[in-house]
Amino acid sequence: MHVIVDFNLCESNALCMASAPEVFEVRDDDFLYVLNEHPGEELREKVEEAARRCPKQAITIEADRSE
Repeated sequence: MHVIVDFNLCESNALCMASAPEVFEVRDDDFLYVLNEHPGEELREKVEEAARRCPKQAITIEADRSE
Protein backbone atom coordinates (compact mmCIF):
# COMPACT_ATOMS: atom_id res chain seq x y z
CA MET A 1 0.00 0.00 0.00
CA HIS A 2 1.01 3.60 -0.49
CA VAL A 3 0.12 6.19 2.17
CA ILE A 4 -0.54 9.71 0.93
CA VAL A 5 -1.11 12.76 3.13
CA ASP A 6 -2.58 15.97 1.81
CA PHE A 7 -0.52 18.42 3.84
CA ASN A 8 -2.78 21.29 2.74
CA LEU A 9 -5.57 19.65 4.77
CA CYS A 10 -3.52 18.13 7.61
CA GLU A 11 -3.78 19.85 10.99
CA SER A 12 -1.05 17.72 12.63
CA ASN A 13 -3.40 16.75 15.45
CA ALA A 14 -1.64 13.38 15.89
CA LEU A 15 -4.72 11.17 15.80
CA CYS A 16 -3.06 9.21 13.00
CA MET A 17 0.09 8.87 15.08
CA ALA A 18 -1.97 7.41 17.94
CA SER A 19 -3.35 4.78 15.54
CA ALA A 20 -0.19 3.97 13.60
CA PRO A 21 2.98 5.30 15.27
CA GLU A 22 5.08 3.09 12.99
CA VAL A 23 3.90 5.19 10.03
CA PHE A 24 3.04 8.68 11.31
CA GLU A 25 4.86 11.06 13.65
CA VAL A 26 4.11 14.60 14.79
CA ARG A 27 7.38 16.13 15.92
CA ASP A 28 8.25 19.02 18.22
CA ASP A 29 7.88 21.40 15.26
CA ASP A 30 4.15 20.46 15.17
CA PHE A 31 4.36 19.02 11.66
CA LEU A 32 3.30 15.55 10.60
CA TYR A 33 5.92 13.28 9.09
CA VAL A 34 5.20 10.07 7.24
CA LEU A 35 7.84 7.65 8.47
CA ASN A 36 6.97 4.94 5.98
CA GLU A 37 5.03 5.75 2.80
CA HIS A 38 4.91 2.05 1.86
CA PRO A 39 4.15 0.12 5.06
CA GLY A 40 3.73 -3.64 4.95
CA GLU A 41 0.39 -5.40 4.94
CA GLU A 42 0.79 -6.19 8.64
CA LEU A 43 0.14 -2.47 9.30
CA ARG A 44 -2.88 -2.12 7.00
CA GLU A 45 -5.46 -2.23 9.80
CA LYS A 46 -3.63 0.47 11.78
CA VAL A 47 -3.17 2.70 8.72
CA GLU A 48 -6.82 2.34 7.71
CA GLU A 49 -7.83 3.30 11.26
CA ALA A 50 -5.54 6.33 11.09
CA ALA A 51 -7.18 7.40 7.82
CA ARG A 52 -10.67 6.96 9.32
CA ARG A 53 -9.77 8.95 12.45
CA CYS A 54 -8.34 11.91 10.52
CA PRO A 55 -10.81 14.75 11.10
CA LYS A 56 -9.75 16.47 7.86
CA GLN A 57 -9.73 13.29 5.73
CA ALA A 58 -6.14 14.16 4.77
CA ILE A 59 -4.90 10.54 4.56
CA THR A 60 -5.51 8.28 1.60
CA ILE A 61 -4.31 4.76 0.96
CA GLU A 62 -3.61 3.55 -2.55
CA ALA A 63 -2.39 0.26 -3.90
CA ASP A 64 1.33 0.15 -4.58
CA ARG A 65 2.09 0.09 -8.28
CA SER A 66 3.89 -3.20 -7.72
CA GLU A 67 0.76 -4.82 -6.21
